Amino acid sequence: MSKADSNSRQGSYKSNTINTQDSRMRRHEVTIELRKSKKEDQMFKRRNINDEDLTSPLKELNGQSPVQLSVDEIVAAMNSEDQERQFLGMQSARKMLSRERNPPIDLMIGHGIVPICIRFLQNTTNSMLQFEAAWALTNIASGTSDQTRCVIEQNAVPHFVALLQSKSINLAEQAVWALGNIAGDGAAARDIVIHHNVIDGILPLINNETPLSFLRNIVWLMSNLCRNKNPSPPFEQVKRLLPVLSQLLLSQDIQVLADACWALSYVTDDDNSKIQAVVDSDAVPRLVKLLQMDEPSIIVPALRSVGNIVTGTDQQTDVVIASGGLPRLGLLLQHNKSNIVKEAAWTVSNITAGNQKQIQAVIQAGIFQQLRNVLEKGDFKAQKEAAWAVTNTTTSGTPEQIVDLIEKFKILKPFIDLLDAKDPRTIKVVQTGLSNLFALAEKLGGTENLCLMVEEMGGLDKLETLQQHENEEVYKKAYAIIDTYFSNADDEAEQELAPQEVNGALEFNATQPKAPEGGYTF
Repeated sequence: MSKADSNSRQGSYKSNTINTQDSRMRRHEVTIELRKSKKEDQMFKRRNINDEDLTSPLKELNGQSPVQLSVDEIVAAMNSEDQERQFLGMQSARKMLSRERNPPIDLMIGHGIVPICIRFLQNTTNSMLQFEAAWALTNIASGTSDQTRCVIEQNAVPHFVALLQSKSINLAEQAVWALGNIAGDGAAARDIVIHHNVIDGILPLINNETPLSFLRNIVWLMSNLCRNKNPSPPFEQVKRLLPVLSQLLLSQDIQVLADACWALSYVTDDDNSKIQAVVDSDAVPRLVKLLQMDEPSIIVPALRSVGNIVTGTDQQTDVVIASGGLPRLGLLLQHNKSNIVKEAAWTVSNITAGNQKQIQAVIQAGIFQQLRNVLEKGDFKAQKEAAWAVTNTTTSGTPEQIVDLIEKFKILKPFIDLLDAKDPRTIKVVQTGLSNLFALAEKLGGTENLCLMVEEMGGLDKLETLQQHENEEVYKKAYAIIDTYFSNADDEAEQELAPQEVNGALEFNATQPKAPEGGYTF
């Protein structure tokens, strides 16, 4: 095996003896792919469009009346010295920005309403004017990054943070919503919000008396404060949220649970020290419990969080196992949503990348039966992760565990069938697993029998076809397996070394490693 092949194999698991950079790359590649669907799962920005279908305390009781003023008239009214005209202009601007379709955000920015709104935010003698201004700015900040930047550059953030202490709960909630939109724009905007002490502002707002709609907005803001990388948020600040987020996992509300799980998924998608901080918050048993809910909007981020945690140390993975994670992962491998099956298989693959005790726990939980089903008839992305789970087991497992894959769980045939995959990375994962199987069979004197099994399952034909593959690593690995194990040059020598068959099982010499009485069969 070439050095490149060796590095590729080592990148499939996470013990301290391997090339951790390759392991991190594999994990990063997978999480980037998984992250592509996040925009469908969680909204990073939201406009308050005052629609009757929205569950918001901020909507007017009688619906929204049409705006009667032109933009020029609105700006003139907002600049008036007359308080009633100011309010009428501000409310008309907010209504125009609250249109469900094509709100004229750039037009309003161009007419200079942002600094006027921010001036109104500071008018503590008129909370309704403050509220209308905050609502308008919330909707401007829900737009593009350029539109959000206009709000930031006019120094709105500290004024919104100050409004978190408002006696008007609607005004405080609108400030939370605006800050959520700003923080959701990206890492730079998020850090501006954090550096203006938003966490000091929101933590006191969460208590048993917090109205549900308000709590939902606060947790959504918290999730945006944890989101985005390059750079990650300042962890000294974000870790202050972890005890609250862990406690929120006990909520009965779907939206609160989902956003709390998303927040923890962002924190755990990082180094082991941040994973440990989440473990220390007692979140893991609660996350694991949420995996059994019949609600994909919760399962997806809870599973992402658990999957991230088991990329950490063996001790961190043990916490997931001790919390009952494996039986729930086994059920999720049977889920009717393919993306959930894929992420469950990815999570299992990281557990089988651990130690032999952890692999045994996976075996005892019956998860390999589910992995076989995924390999046989799952979505291709789920099959690829299941293949990783198998190959990691062949790399890290005991001989008994690896033999169980073939004999007890009948993994070999659907595993070999993935050699027909279009994706060269998946083919290489399977080839690495096969190489590991042959290396073990060679140690145990069962090479010939494994060769026969692989050939009968169509594996030799597939490997021969792969010798013509356009990917250099693929055809070199295929050639190496055939040349090493299917060559006929040493038939006689191989015959002498072959174990004797007794009652359908292969009997091995006493000097061969770890062979139980009666021998292994392949």
